[in-house]
Amino acid sequence: MIEADLHLHTTFSDGTLTPTQLITLCAERGLKVICISDHDTTNGLPEAFEAARAYPQMTVIPGIELSTDVPGSEIHILGYFVDHHDADLQSILEEFRSGRENRGKKMVENLNAMGLAITWERVRQIAGEASIGRPHIAQALVEAGYVQYSRDAFDKYIGRNGAAYAERAKLEPRDAVRLLAEHGALPVMAHPTYSETKSDRAGVSSLPETLDELKQAGLVGMEVYYGDYTPEQVEWLRGLADEFALIPCGGSDYHALGNPNEPEPGSVGPPMSSVEALYALKAAAAK
Repeated sequence: MIEADLHLHTTFSDGTLTPTQLITLCAERGLKVICISDHDTTNGLPEAFEAARAYPQMTVIPGIELSTDVPGSEIHILGYFVDHHDADLQSILEEFRSGRENRGKKMVENLNAMGLAITWERVRQIAGEASIGRPHIAQALVEAGYVQYSRDAFDKYIGRNGAAYAERAKLEPRDAVRLLAEHGALPVMAHPTYSETKSDRAGVSSLPETLDELKQAGLVGMEVYYGDYTPEQVEWLRGLADEFALIPCGGSDYHALGNPNEPEPGSVGPPMSSVEALYALKAAAAK
């Protein structure tokens, strides 16, 4: 039975469930430990903690997900036990969100130049108060009838190889790891290898070499039990986690976007021994 999901998104980034709705769903699925890990923002955490008060059997770990840049691709770094009251960190995150917004405007301009009539105003409406991400543009494309699913929008237009893709300034992976560690969070590499159900989710090239570099920067874990990973992928990644003494983490990466076969809370996650290892590491760092 899956009891933990350490990778979840809400309407405060690019998910479609509010923190309250997500907390309720996770509790209904019998999860005992979850992590809200929105992109570049912790603004959904107060609502999540408040909603979780109704489910004392479930613990919410405060988290975040940062995108980082490598040649021709990107690596995402999760931060567990992030301090959402840290003013210095919040200032940095605000800069990241500004970069997302500028990149989003450029992609809408690119789509318009291609004859796809969506507006930045509509993308903003879809995002609401959230940190704007490509999934909001994808939802606008679905709404306008240009694609059937959000995933199709990534494949055709706004994925890294899409015709309307635009870059934004990002950290290098080791800098994101150091940033999180310096601010008291536990850095964990997200989805390190290919996923069929996640568009624009290619594998990290030269993964062993990358893990070695990031471990030296302060990486403590890596997602092993993730999304739609096959048993063979899980076995390989678990071996790498053992080799580099990294905690094997994971979760559904649930956004509730309506893509076919999207893994849901309760369908995938790490063993509770990984959760206990994270708590032990956090406790040791606090001493």
